[in-house]
Amino acid sequence: MSLATRHGLPLSLTGQLSDAALSLINETPRENRFKVLAQQLNITEAALLTQLAQATGLTVLEEPAIDLQGVKILPARLASDTQVVPVLITGAEEGRINLISPLPPDSDTLDWISTFSARRPKWFLALPERVAQLINENYGVGGGSLDDEGEDLPAQESLSADVEADADAAVVRFVTDVLSQAVAEGATDVHFEPQEGNLRIRYRVDGILIPVPLPDNLARFQDAIISRLKIMARLNISERRLPQDGRINFRDGKNVLDIRVSTIPTIYAESVSLRLLNQRKEAYDMNRIGMSPDEQAIIRKVLDYPHGIILVTGPTGSGKSTTLNAFLREINSPDLRIVTIEDPIEYEVPGANQVQTKAEIGLTFANALRSTLRQDPDVIMVGEIRDLETAEISIRASLTGHLVFSTLHTNDAPGAITRLIDMGVEPFLVGSAVELVIAQRLVRRLCSDCAKDVPVNRARLLPALESLGMGEPELNQVTSLREPVGCRRCRNTGYRGRVGVFEIFHPKPLHDLIITRVSNRELTERAIANGMRPLARAGWEKVVAGLTTIDELVRNLSSNE
Repeated sequence: MSLATRHGLPLSLTGQLSDAALSLINETPRENRFKVLAQQLNITEAALLTQLAQATGLTVLEEPAIDLQGVKILPARLASDTQVVPVLITGAEEGRINLISPLPPDSDTLDWISTFSARRPKWFLALPERVAQLINENYGVGGGSLDDEGEDLPAQESLSADVEADADAAVVRFVTDVLSQAVAEGATDVHFEPQEGNLRIRYRVDGILIPVPLPDNLARFQDAIISRLKIMARLNISERRLPQDGRINFRDGKNVLDIRVSTIPTIYAESVSLRLLNQRKEAYDMNRIGMSPDEQAIIRKVLDYPHGIILVTGPTGSGKSTTLNAFLREINSPDLRIVTIEDPIEYEVPGANQVQTKAEIGLTFANALRSTLRQDPDVIMVGEIRDLETAEISIRASLTGHLVFSTLHTNDAPGAITRLIDMGVEPFLVGSAVELVIAQRLVRRLCSDCAKDVPVNRARLLPALESLGMGEPELNQVTSLREPVGCRRCRNTGYRGRVGVFEIFHPKPLHDLIITRVSNRELTERAIANGMRPLARAGWEKVVAGLTTIDELVRNLSSNE
């Protein structure tokens, strides 16, 4: 490839940039240069790739296939720092190694490739996300960080010029890479799980645990990785017999993440779980969480009430806090004084007074709520009603002119009424104070890029519907449904993101039943007779609309019916 370049880039592109922009690009690690170059040129990454291909004459590969023999030749550190991956090319010339990279190679990259491979390289271009994906899949996430064998790469190609090439620095970089990749994948949790002779790392993405591809030499760094996490969380690294809790403030680009850390001792070593909070501090409204216009209309009517309790129920991880946050943003205005009591604070609400509970110093939900009532609030959000004291204070607050939001762990909406009564709250207080109960689940959303319509398979669909309390009438409504396929954007799962399924219950029409302490089953039957749409039926409507699948509903709901 003989082409006039400046800073390793074609002159046709560098001519459009100022010296300051070129200097910034030159100082950026190679793995991030493509993105920075696209930003400086103010064009999309796809457009930049097209321009690079035109300027260099290199071919763009949309779906490159990995060359496993080439992977054995190029070390992980080289692949990671230079963003170069060997690929298989049909009908390729003998004696050459075919390589893809987002950017054409500079002289340093060419020198290092020639150091490890005697074969002449033939270069191709690909989008950086595809190159990074191939590196992660074949060398492991952070694989280059732990590749401490062989020579170091040039200083300008490493992540940080002042990082020493020793085991400690390798572990620091590896942990950072794992956390950065978790953010890129949209993970909510990261689990470091010691096994016999191995360390398994898994991300929870869209509610599903996915294994993280890892470098082969990870096992010998296991203790150092766990110690690094404990140091970041300011935990006692010498205490390995007792569980510990801490937190990490982790910066990933412009985002500062609040990561909650929990350790427990296992038979092999300490298992460490990380909960990632405040990712990008995205604000969710009722549209985004998946509420239909009819559901929104019902809820907005109650949000306008001056007092009462609105409860959101569901298992851990069903999005209850996100829904309450959407409600707060819906009513938030300079005319209202809003106070929230949370553990942890997952979203920032502009203008609200948000309190983080600290049970270790006595700042429990009940104590914080009792003090909040002396702060002249209009709206109070209690992160969770966990005990009788919190429940009674919340009830009292709602009956004395406050609008109260909170959550409970129950399987369905009517179950919130029986749960409060079981806690010891008087039934007449529950019936008077609770204005609305919303049960919810999060189901995976079909990937919009690859999902396809298929004819209904009655033999498979009918048993699934029956397990959810439905049957032939629902089956006769449809002739085709959307099904998952799998593509690169959804990691070949067929799903990307999640959507909420909601069951909305008005207790007031059933006030007399509540006072008589009827069973949850009877309360549910009467609520359905009064027009409540159960979770399964609400989910089926989202299946018919092409948002999710019957398999997702069964996975989330069948055990609760």
